[in-house]
Amino acid sequence: MKHRQLGAGGPRVSAIGLGRGATPIKFGDPLEADFTAAVHRALDLGIDLLDTSDAYWNTRHEVLLARALAGRREKIVLASKFGNITLPDGTKATNGRPEYVYECCDASLKRLGVDTIDLYYLHRVDPATPIEETIGAMARLVEQGKVRWLGVCEAAPATLERAHRTHPIAVLQTEYSLFFRDAAEEILPTCRRLGVGFVGYAPLGRGLLTGRIKSVADLPESDRRRNHPRFKEGNLERNVALARELEAMAAAKGCAPAQLALAWLLAQGEDIVPIPGTNHARNVEANVAAVDLTLTPAELGRLAAVFDRGAAAGDRYPPGAMKGLGL
Repeated sequence: MKHRQLGAGGPRVSAIGLGRGATPIKFGDPLEADFTAAVHRALDLGIDLLDTSDAYWNTRHEVLLARALAGRREKIVLASKFGNITLPDGTKATNGRPEYVYECCDASLKRLGVDTIDLYYLHRVDPATPIEETIGAMARLVEQGKVRWLGVCEAAPATLERAHRTHPIAVLQTEYSLFFRDAAEEILPTCRRLGVGFVGYAPLGRGLLTGRIKSVADLPESDRRRNHPRFKEGNLERNVALARELEAMAAAKGCAPAQLALAWLLAQGEDIVPIPGTNHARNVEANVAAVDLTLTPAELGRLAAVFDRGAAAGDRYPPGAMKGLGL
């Protein structure tokens, strides 16, 4: 496994990480065995950056990940997040108040069964709380030994600057893929100037870039992607057409579409680490193979032309969730 440095003062991690899979798993679900097998396969193949959040699967992801990591915590860079809230009525909200920072960290430490979270992110910026107050509280977690490095997710350049002045930010995490290049193009120069590493989530366009999703019928009835604009009628057809072009290029390259999409992202800079999410070991194996896939300048140019900025149809999230992005 190749490795990359996340930020000037952050951790050195595997060139590709492991994010949350799309299908939620409940406690006692037979699918937990697949989830555990995927985590173990990732570790066996050298992946050492594992990403979770207290928002994932209503905190269950942290617990299931802890179970899968039992006895294998050593040398892992464990990342979690806080501050991205779903209210009882289903609407999205944020909370970056200092007292909430401490509460969430202690709860995540307990669920994860660890004394220290390696990389702790503010999952969404809270517009009601000055970023300096939130990051100041997170900095105290570092002083207490509960957290090693700090990160922020989906922050605007000016917010990242303010956060970094309060305490060094090791990593900025945001969506980045052939389907969504905007945020990376806007924030990446700031990250590089500040010495902040970049972690790209949803690098496979929430499955659209795998070539396996042709219609909404390919998603389970309970799949939340059914509510995402990119998967709505009118948008999905356009996005599937783009994915077909990726499939054709992958076939000519002799690789899978997902591998080509990941190889493109890896080629955008040595300071970028994608974290494709999956609950299946076979997908982990395919994703890892992308690390050794080299693209020619012509191939990179072709991908950039086909997936020009704004080529994908539809917003990344439903309207309520879009409000918390880029603050």
